[in-house]
Amino acid sequence: MKIIAFGASPSKNSINKKLATYAANLFENGEVEVLDLNNFQMPIFTVDIEKEIGQHELAKIFLSKIATADILVVSMAENNGNYSAAFKNVFDWCTRINSKVFQDKPMLLMATSTGAKGGASVLGIAKNAFPFYGGNIKATFSLPSFDANFDVENGKISNPELDSQLKDLIKNF
Repeated sequence: MKIIAFGASPSKNSINKKLATYAANLFENGEVEVLDLNNFQMPIFTVDIEKEIGQHELAKIFLSKIATADILVVSMAENNGNYSAAFKNVFDWCTRINSKVFQDKPMLLMATSTGAKGGASVLGIAKNAFPFYGGNIKATFSLPSFDANFDVENGKISNPELDSQLKDLIKNF
């Protein structure tokens, strides 16, 4: 079973990428590939640039990665209550090639932040929007107060109750 995971953030130390990686590796018999949004840097999408260069090759590659997945594990970064600009740009380029970016793949949709709400705003936005773009959301999970609830050194959730919640979601996925 192929699992594609990514944190929707361009940060080199993305807490969302860490959460997505941890969650993806909890699936039994999963072959995990973690994508880094930094490998998909494109000019800011505009119809003028699209007219000039056509469909961006990196957007095609991103979509081809999604196509290989049996399961998607996506953790959304929250920037000012919404998607990160880096994710939104990749998403915009991809929708011009295939409006069903997530290709109806079963998805674990998550978010985390250093704050107590755990990216609740962006998680809500994505949960409502992604089904229009082929997001087959099977479960959602929010990890609040990342610094207090995630052991970065060991790459796992340190709060037993929250860890159990995530493991139960994955077990019943």
